[in-house]
Amino acid sequence: MALRTRNLTLEPCRPGDRDDFVALERDPEVMHFLNGGAVDHETVDPDAVTFLMPRGTETDVWTARQTETGDFVGWFCLSAESEARAELGYRLTRKSWGKGLASEGAAALVQWGFDAKGFDTIVACTMATNLGSRRVMEKIGMRHTQTVALSASHVPGSEEGEVWYALTRSDWSGRL
Repeated sequence: MALRTRNLTLEPCRPGDRDDFVALERDPEVMHFLNGGAVDHETVDPDAVTFLMPRGTETDVWTARQTETGDFVGWFCLSAESEARAELGYRLTRKSWGKGLASEGAAALVQWGFDAKGFDTIVACTMATNLGSRRVMEKIGMRHTQTVALSASHVPGSEEGEVWYALTRSDWSGRL
C-alpha cells in the first residue's frame, strides 16, 4: 500500500530503510529539537530514548520518497493511542525543509488516519521553540491545545516547554 501526493510517495517502512533513518539521526540540525544534536549510535539505545528512532520494522512508520526521483525525504508516523486517537510524527532530511513536503506528507497521513483507520482525533507535539514543526501542524489545520512544562532537559529551548496540537475528524472534513 502506498499514499501518493503531488510530490511524495509514502509507503510502510521496511528494514531496507534503516540506513536512511540512521542518517537522519546523525544530522545535528535534524535532531536539534529532539536530542540537542546528532545521536551517538555507539552509546544510545533506540529503546531508551523519549523520541522515535525507527529501524524499518515499525508498523506505524511510513517512509517518504520523492515520487519523481525516488530520493529519500524522511519518514512520517501515525501511532494509535486508542481506537479514537493517534499521534502524528515526522522527520525530514534537511535538504527537504522549506519546500512544503512536511505538510504534504503529514496531510496525506492524517487523511489516511481519518478515512482508513477511523480516528476521531489526531494530535502532535513539539518543543515550543520548534517554529518549523509548529508551522507544519498549523498548515494542516491543527490547533494548539496546550503547552506543557518539560522536566530537566539538555536540549536548548526546552525551558519554554512542549506544545501540543490537535485536529478532529470534523474539523478536517470541514476544511475540504
